[in-house]
Amino acid sequence: MAEQSFSDFLRACQQRINKKLDYLLPAPEDSTCSSSQLKSALRYSVLNGGKRIRPVLSYAAAEALGGINQDTDLVASSVELIHAYSLIHDDLPAMDDDDLRRGKPTCHIKYDEATAILAGDALQSLAFEQLTKLQHIQPETSLQLIVCLAKAAGAYGMVEGQAIDISSVDQTLNLQQLEHMHHKKTGEMILASITMGALSTGNVTTDQLSALETYGRAIGLAFQVQDDILDVIGDTSVLGKQQGADQALNKPTYTALLGLDGAKEKAQQLHTQAINALSIFNHQANQLRAVADYIVSRDH
Repeated sequence: MAEQSFSDFLRACQQRINKKLDYLLPAPEDSTCSSSQLKSALRYSVLNGGKRIRPVLSYAAAEALGGINQDTDLVASSVELIHAYSLIHDDLPAMDDDDLRRGKPTCHIKYDEATAILAGDALQSLAFEQLTKLQHIQPETSLQLIVCLAKAAGAYGMVEGQAIDISSVDQTLNLQQLEHMHHKKTGEMILASITMGALSTGNVTTDQLSALETYGRAIGLAFQVQDDILDVIGDTSVLGKQQGADQALNKPTYTALLGLDGAKEKAQQLHTQAINALSIFNHQANQLRAVADYIVSRDH
């Protein structure tokens, strides 16, 4: 059987996770949630497009270990719900104060700040609820998944990264400090998506997890480097958010620190690290390899 192309794999994963998310979110006619505005805000923020890179990574990691199952769907849903919550809160006036997300008004612009905060809170809780429904793996692995997500999303992961990001405006960071910030803000959740996808199979060794960690750290950083490059050369209509937003806020970026050419070279170095880390896997990891290619070549 011919191997599925990455574009087909990406589309299939996006369709699969969108169907799952649509099912999980309260429908407009759902009487168990009486706030119509909250229901609308939840669906607007989660189902409003998006590349679904984190769920795709969960699915690709599971495929590398032999197969995607229903527990992988739950893991993929949990990481995307955390991501959606983080975007809502990051866009708030007290944070990045963004008006556009995925080419449409951000949640607090579409609704109001209070609704946006509550929607983010609800999505975070819903994410962890998914990890209580796992059926095909051992209980200790279920706990491992919950701990993995909590650490990646919390005070020692994504939230810490956002705190560093906010405090770094108008500051000059060196390369090590910049990488630390982005490992926390973006990288930890990307790494969790991969690790959790692998764990969802119930069939991963310590050596494989170590290789996936090296891969995940490299592409997590590459993702942010490419974001910084696109902030300089991208087009707002393609990006779905305001081009030059980071420059306007005087945020520390790889392009500011390394220059545009230096940032492009950094992205390629990280791509090479990621690909090399997968050398212990066979062709079943080809979608993970393709994700690395996609991350450093994407235009949005």
